Amino acid sequence: MKEWQKLLLILVAFWLAYLTPWDSETVRRSGLEAFMMLQDYAREHVLTCLIPAFFIAGAIAVFVSKAAVLKYFGSKANKVLSYSVASVSGTILSVCSCTVLPLFAGIYSRGAGIGPATAFLYSGPAINVLAISMTAKVLGWQLGLARAVGAIFFAVVIGILMSWIFCRDEAEREECQMHLPDEEPNKRTLLQDGLFIFTMVLVLVFAAFAEPGPGAHNFWTTIYSIKWHSTAVLLVLVCLMAWKWFEKNERQDWIHSTWSFIKMISPLLFAGVLVAGFLLGRPGYPALIPEQWVAELVGGNSLQANLIASVAGALMYFATLTEVPILQGLLGSGMGQGPALALLLAGPALSLPNMLVIGSVMGLKKTVVFSLIIIVMATFCGLIYGNFFN
Repeated sequence: MKEWQKLLLILVAFWLAYLTPWDSETVRRSGLEAFMMLQDYAREHVLTCLIPAFFIAGAIAVFVSKAAVLKYFGSKANKVLSYSVASVSGTILSVCSCTVLPLFAGIYSRGAGIGPATAFLYSGPAINVLAISMTAKVLGWQLGLARAVGAIFFAVVIGILMSWIFCRDEAEREECQMHLPDEEPNKRTLLQDGLFIFTMVLVLVFAAFAEPGPGAHNFWTTIYSIKWHSTAVLLVLVCLMAWKWFEKNERQDWIHSTWSFIKMISPLLFAGVLVAGFLLGRPGYPALIPEQWVAELVGGNSLQANLIASVAGALMYFATLTEVPILQGLLGSGMGQGPALALLLAGPALSLPNMLVIGSVMGLKKTVVFSLIIIVMATFCGLIYGNFFN
């Protein structure tokens, strides 16, 4: 940070401490909700989601060949292949908008193009099979189908638009990559590296697997019943692979890379969770902005209602699967079907903590454009959907 930025940060902290009316019951409750949300996040997501994601990102940054990333996700890669893989990658990951960040940072730092990288960034939390099936069961098959189709369509379109808008930046980034020194030959086969990272992804999938709701299919309940046994077995396999296939200096590089991602992402992530909790609170617990205000503003199917739902979804933090019961309550309070879809398309993939971290990875301008594309597309998709099903 530059010196003027440090001074500005100190002044902002001072004025917040000086002017915040903590004697107000609403403000005190909001402050408590901020730390309660942070506690919920720490208990439910840090150990089972975020830590595995950091280790995967560190492994990608150290063990995955930059040439391999450029081959499949670089600006000159086969577009059909790269966008197809990126747009459906979330089907096996039960991750939220924050847990996907280390994975995105890992592939982006290895040279993935802005298009495939942002398609993956959106699809990771948006195309969760369990979340989509739960949406269809609880909120209706129409909304579940619209969410599934819309999420895949969004991922591809977002990636293409980001690649087109920032084509000049991508050309400069690619030019820099062309002048990088040659990488040392890999001591392992591509299959070994792939199995190692895939096993860690399975650790993340099982450890983060959320408890299915009442009446869920037996398949999901069976997976949930064996999640910790499976996670333990997979962790043992990861340790054995790391011991047998990698040298000591490589394991040290992996830990250092993981630690660098933790330092870069965690402070902004936790700060964003605190702010989101202070403003919006946890589901069912009012904070500075009451839930009923949101419900009143998103009734019907007007452009304003869909836009407000998209913006509210983009700012709120949704843990995996929590968007479904939240929407169920909002629909019961009068929310329209169109705004419900808009919130489903914008909410799981974006959040205030998510945007803060993305800005540190790919810059403020790209983050703003990425967020605006999602909000605008979610608004108009909700508007179109609401005309048919409201």
